[in-house]
Amino acid sequence: MRTRNLMIAFAMTGFIFSTACAETKKENVQNETKEVTSENVTEKEAIKKTPTIVGVAAANEDFSTLVAAVKAADLVETLNGDGPFTVFAPVNAAFDKLPEGTVAGLLKPESKDALTSLLTYHVVAGKFMAADVVKAINDNDGTFSIPTVQGGNLIASMSGDNVILTDEGGNVSSIIMTDVAASNGVIHAIDSVVMPK
Repeated sequence: MRTRNLMIAFAMTGFIFSTACAETKKENVQNETKEVTSENVTEKEAIKKTPTIVGVAAANEDFSTLVAAVKAADLVETLNGDGPFTVFAPVNAAFDKLPEGTVAGLLKPESKDALTSLLTYHVVAGKFMAADVVKAINDNDGTFSIPTVQGGNLIASMSGDNVILTDEGGNVSSIIMTDVAASNGVIHAIDSVVMPK
């Protein structure tokens, strides 16, 4: 009888222990799931909080002329779209290099088509970080042709450690700031406006 009671006691202890282990395991799995889910939510929220290309440019005074041009060409909605886009964004000083009156002329309603062509010549479909551009240049014997949204091409090459872009007229622009993150792509700042044919 005593042996039987001991066996029942051991069986009960084993049952309670295994149930407790199962509960602990279940809690651990739930906690891990909560952690993973909260990480995913945080990552998604971070992406949502990052402004679009237009938002990033608008928040930087060095791009105020570019932002005014994007608005005049009615490209805000496009560049706020899903993308992804890579934008070679001229800084204000780049627009200042253009002949006097060029920017004012491009911002006029009658110049909208020319302005749209100019701006979309600075935009590439897809997200290309600086390292991607350098790799493409190196993998293609020192030059790489980049198709733009406008339809023309930019030629990327290296000048020392700097990436330079050559437009269809032979004008050259240097990339002076790289990998500015946006929720729908990336911006690389350039020091001269590149011109389509």
